[in-house]
Amino acid sequence: MAGEPKEDCLFCKIVAGTIPATIVRQTETTIAFRDINPQAPTHVLIIPKAHHENAAALAAADPALTADVLREAQAVADEEKLDSYRLVFNTGSGAGQTVWHVHGHVLGGRGLEWPPG
Repeated sequence: MAGEPKEDCLFCKIVAGTIPATIVRQTETTIAFRDINPQAPTHVLIIPKAHHENAAALAAADPALTADVLREAQAVADEEKLDSYRLVFNTGSGAGQTVWHVHGHVLGGRGLEWPPG
């Protein structure tokens, strides 16, 4: 069922506290933590605590939670003192999604070329 934790989900285990992460922010509905393979000086992942497979599934199931994730992206950027940043949601394996729990990447601290790759 949408929103329920998945036993085999890495990010659900971070939410549960069974896998450690360097948490930079946490709210009632979200967690933000540093990426273990950063692609920029600032690379923070923002996830909802509820399990949703990707950004489209989250938006369809819970628009308010989607807004919480986006609001936290700005809060992370503010705390990291980023005057500009990129927010990326990979949806599907062809787009580079490797963990099937929606997560936004906040990238900043260096120039970010376009197109990204």
